[in-house]
Amino acid sequence: MTECSRRQAMLGLSSLGLASLGSASMGSRSVSAQPTGLGVELEPYPSAWLPAGVRSRFVNSINGLRVHVLEAGYETPNRPALLLLHGFPELAYSWRNVMVPLAEAGYHVFAPDVRGYGRTTGWSSDYDADLAPFRRLNKVRDALGLVLAFGHRSVAAVIGHDAGSPLAGWCAVTRPDIFPAVVMMSAPFGGTSTLPFETADDPPQAPAASRQSIYDDLAALPRPRKHYQRYYTTRGANENMWHAGQGIHDFIRGYYHFKSADWEGNTPYRLAARTAEEWAKMPNYYIMQQNQGMAETVADVMPSAAHIAANTWLPDSALSVYAEEYGRTSFQGGLNGYRGGGSRVGAEEVQLYAGRTIDQPSMFISGASDWGTYQSPGSFERMQEVACTDMRAVHLVDGAGHWVQQEQAETTSQLLLEFLGDLA
Repeated sequence: MTECSRRQAMLGLSSLGLASLGSASMGSRSVSAQPTGLGVELEPYPSAWLPAGVRSRFVNSINGLRVHVLEAGYETPNRPALLLLHGFPELAYSWRNVMVPLAEAGYHVFAPDVRGYGRTTGWSSDYDADLAPFRRLNKVRDALGLVLAFGHRSVAAVIGHDAGSPLAGWCAVTRPDIFPAVVMMSAPFGGTSTLPFETADDPPQAPAASRQSIYDDLAALPRPRKHYQRYYTTRGANENMWHAGQGIHDFIRGYYHFKSADWEGNTPYRLAARTAEEWAKMPNYYIMQQNQGMAETVADVMPSAAHIAANTWLPDSALSVYAEEYGRTSFQGGLNGYRGGGSRVGAEEVQLYAGRTIDQPSMFISGASDWGTYQSPGSFERMQEVACTDMRAVHLVDGAGHWVQQEQAETTSQLLLEFLGDLA
């Protein structure tokens, strides 16, 4: 199908009632995101959006969700399963170009729109919503429920990218029987938390809230800065990105470009320590200017028309899928994932697994131009030396930044198949 016909197919989605989406995509304000809660039933993707062999479908009653899933390799029964978990601001759609090679190798491949994203419904896009459903272990429960719903007692591997990488890690930590192998991409899994040990005779410690934090140090730099994940927890972050002055389509284009190998400023390296001065060496999309939102941050590096035309991994037809989906839901569901995982309750419940390691076979893949590998100093090394006791391989892929499975889909597919083949 030609690029033009694909675009026409997307623009003809009258059945989805996306009349209000056009205004959001153009950057004008709408009253609120379209409903994402219980009882909302959306339509599958049109087949024109997807590679041949990948279908869009729904699975009901998964931990309170109606889960939208992209699926490949469903034609024959009893195949080993692969669960693919996306990050932010991604969708199940982000896996589209690796699903068919994996299915052709004999796997049943399924990728959900994670809670808070896309056409999965049963969650709230309200900033003031209860964050408990977005905590890490509840998202593990979502993943577990989906695996069982498809009739699998276990998967061959769980594979996660960006925010989906630690989610895949927590799947492996909590249920090694269901997730006997794990691949983490672009975000190293630095390990489980620790609890105080041999402290019975220690004097009381000052509350953490009373001590200066690295975020305070960032704000105090000569050029004041802020951490992007802290920004994502603020009330104004969603509005800034969803109704970006440049429009949501160009915002996502700029965001994806800035973190990709296409932006020549992405030359990552290990940072010496977790300090404000070291963090400030990273690009503005991780350590933002204090006075900018993310919309303004990415507008500063918007690719040229020639750059966009030369982009083969994110053509405008693919970008339009992201713009339409986020234009409908807003970014708040994804942002609530950052907030729920970092909440007090979310942090405390994972302490149940303090000291646990990932002992099943594991692998890490990232782009050679991805700062995500080093953004948390020490995590890359802890993942290999402590958190994962059977790490089979680490790959930093040339020609890829943060979006490795999209920027270098063929290489990513090959690396995944090599890892899976070694498990047999």
